[in-house]
Amino acid sequence: MFSFNICEHNFSHVHLIGIGGISMSGLAEILLTEGYTVSGSDMNPSPITDKLKTQGANIYIGHKSKNIEGADLIVYTDAISKDNPELIEAQKKGIETVDRGTFLGKLMKNYEKSIAVSGTHGKTTTTSMLATILNKSHLDPTILLGGELDEIGGNAKIGSKKLVLTEACEYKGNILKYQPTMAIILNMEEDHLDYFKNIDHIVATFAEYANGISEDGYLIINTDDINAEKVIENTKCNVITFGLNGSGDYVAENISFTSEGYPKFILNVKNKEKYLITLNVMGIHNIYNALGSIAAAHTYHVPMEDIIEAIKDYKGTHRRLETKGFIKGAKIIDDYAHHPTEIKASLNTLKKATENKLWCVFQPHTYSRTKILLNSFSESFYDADKVIVTDIYAAREVDTGIIHSKNLVNALKEKGVDAIYIDSFDKIENFLLANIENGDTIVTMGAGNVYKIGEALLEDEKKAI
Repeated sequence: MFSFNICEHNFSHVHLIGIGGISMSGLAEILLTEGYTVSGSDMNPSPITDKLKTQGANIYIGHKSKNIEGADLIVYTDAISKDNPELIEAQKKGIETVDRGTFLGKLMKNYEKSIAVSGTHGKTTTTSMLATILNKSHLDPTILLGGELDEIGGNAKIGSKKLVLTEACEYKGNILKYQPTMAIILNMEEDHLDYFKNIDHIVATFAEYANGISEDGYLIINTDDINAEKVIENTKCNVITFGLNGSGDYVAENISFTSEGYPKFILNVKNKEKYLITLNVMGIHNIYNALGSIAAAHTYHVPMEDIIEAIKDYKGTHRRLETKGFIKGAKIIDDYAHHPTEIKASLNTLKKATENKLWCVFQPHTYSRTKILLNSFSESFYDADKVIVTDIYAAREVDTGIIHSKNLVNALKEKGVDAIYIDSFDKIENFLLANIENGDTIVTMGAGNVYKIGEALLEDEKKAI
C-alpha cells in the first residue's frame, strides 16, 4: 500500500514521468518547496519544464531508463503507457511507483482542509475563480490548477498547510482516490467513454466519491444537473446546493449581460441575503462556475464583500475564451472547449458578442471521444458561421482508422452547418487570411495544440508591421 507522507519525508528523490504536464508540474513545485530532490522527463521542452529547471528540478527530454537513477519514488500520469522505459526500469529495480491521482490524494491529506473541484465542464475555471478569491483571503491556500492563472503566476501556488485547492478529474475514476474536506461537483455528462461505460457509470462514480466525504465535510453541488439528487442521496456530509432554477442555497436571479457578454445577477443566499454579482468573464456557464466558487469560499468563512470584489477582478485563465489579439480587424480568441456541451456554450457566448461572422477552427480531441459523441458534436456548432475542422488530436490514443475529422465535417453538413476539413495548420492560416473581414471573430477551439494557429497569425501580423 502506498504510504506517502510529505511531512515525514518518506522519500528523498521523486521522479515524475510526464513532468511537463499542467497537473504534474504543480506537484513538482510542491515537492521542490518541501525540500525533495525532483527529477522528471517529458517528450518536449516547454516553458513549464524551463520554469521547473530554474526552481531546481533535473529535467530530461525523452523517456529513457537511465533517467530514474537515484530516485526512490516514481510518479506517472495516466498518459504514460505500461511499456514506458522508465516505468519498466523502476519495476525491475523494485522502486515504488504510483499514479498521479493516488499521489495527489495522499498529498491532500497533509493539509488541514482540502477543496477538490470536479465535473465534466468548468473545473479549471471554477478552481481558478476560487483561487482568486482565496488568494486574497486569510487562508493562504496552496493551489493546483489545470490551467495558467495570472493571479498566481502560473498553474501552481505554494501556500500554507491550512488549505489545498485542486481540480479533481473523474477520468479512470481518479476522484475516488481523493477524500477532500470539501468537494465541488459542477455537472455530470457523458465524457471519457473510453473508460466509462455510460452516463450511469459516471454518476455512480460521482456518488461513490461523495459518499467518501466525512460527516463534517461539505459537498457543494449544482442541483440544476438532472443527476445531482442521485449523488446527494449517497452522501452523509453537509450538502450545499447552487443553481439558476430557483431552489438552492446559492441561486442566481435577475440575470443580465453586458454587450461584451459579461453576466450580472442577484445572488440569493438561502433566501436570507441578496447581493449584486458582476463577472468579467463571458457566458451563462460562468455563472454556474461563479456560484460554486462563491459557495465554497463563503462556507469557509470568507466575508461576502471580499468574495464579491475578488470575483469581479477575475479575468479568466489562459485558453478559456482568452482574447489573443486582432488581425485585419478580426478578433482572435482561444478556447479549451472539447466536449459538445462546452463547445455549444462557448459559441453561443461568442455569437452574442460578435459584430460580423463567427469562425470556429475546431480540433477534435481523441478518436474515442469523436467517435462516440459524433452526433452530439454535429449539433454543437450552430452558432458558428463557418467551421474549419482539422485532424483529430490523438493525445493518449492510437489512430485505428475507424474515425476521421471528415466524418465530423460530413455530419455537420447534414445538419446544415457550413463546415470544411483542412488538414494542416498552415493551410488554415492561409484560408483565414484570405477570407476574414473586419468585425469577425475567430475562435481556435480544442484541448490539443490548435491554439498555435492563432499565435502564428498574430506573429505574422507583427512581422508585417
